[in-house]
Amino acid sequence: MTEAQTTDEPAPIHDGMAALADSYDAFILDLWGVLHNGVAAYPQAIDGLKALKARGKKLLVLSNAPRRTAGILERNVALGLMPELYDALHSSGEETWLHLKERPDAWYRNLGRRGFHLGPARDLGIREGLEIDFVEDLAAADFILNTGAGRAEDRVEDFEDLLQAARSRDLPMICANPDLVVMRGSATEICAGAIAARYEELGAQVRYHGKPHADVYRRAFALLGVEDRSRIAGVGDSFRTDIAGARAAGIDGIFIAGGIHVEELGADAEGRPDPDRLAVIAAESGHHPSAVLPLFRW
Repeated sequence: MTEAQTTDEPAPIHDGMAALADSYDAFILDLWGVLHNGVAAYPQAIDGLKALKARGKKLLVLSNAPRRTAGILERNVALGLMPELYDALHSSGEETWLHLKERPDAWYRNLGRRGFHLGPARDLGIREGLEIDFVEDLAAADFILNTGAGRAEDRVEDFEDLLQAARSRDLPMICANPDLVVMRGSATEICAGAIAARYEELGAQVRYHGKPHADVYRRAFALLGVEDRSRIAGVGDSFRTDIAGARAAGIDGIFIAGGIHVEELGADAEGRPDPDRLAVIAAESGHHPSAVLPLFRW
């Protein structure tokens, strides 16, 4: 790991991945806010992926999208992010599906088989192939599968009545996307993690899958096939998920300033953050990156 990560000193700000590539053999890359904005792939990100691949780096895209990898792959192509640009793909949605399918621990084995799906129609693929009866009536459910809000204008308070009703029955919740917000174009929308956080405030039990939680990184490392974690870095635009997850998994975290924190950081048009604001926000979050880039680019 770098000096910045182990000492929590201010992380160096570089122009692009060219300054960091030789230090690593593999990268775990966030998707939204790093490679695309939900509307189109970033041209500079595509160039960055090509440059890293040309230098023999192994690249795994790790998304907190609450969908299975096949659906994300298809969506990536539609956005201009072709599968040959990276080596592997994993998601919080796939991790959630695998846990519901395999029931690998006592918590899942005791979960029950009647689920209430809190999420939009675009996330229905996460339910396919599972031995679960998804019910429309919360009163008939054993648990809640939370994949997030259905509309761009939704706010956490819109779900308060449902969450209160679920809490009165002590229903456990599975959160298939720990993110609080996501960028779609230049706007932000709430994610499943924001709803789950409110449910936890009510005293309910929530099981999360995705960054920053350990299970998704264990599978990501297996997909990468690189054993020396000092030669792996995670790249993302969230202190709370990407940088926290990388550090907890024992790898360096490279922070992209031009993502969801861009306004807080006082970043310029190129995504270059104000160093003082960067230091304050990193300290407040408790998650210090090893290096910072304005954007993911070569």
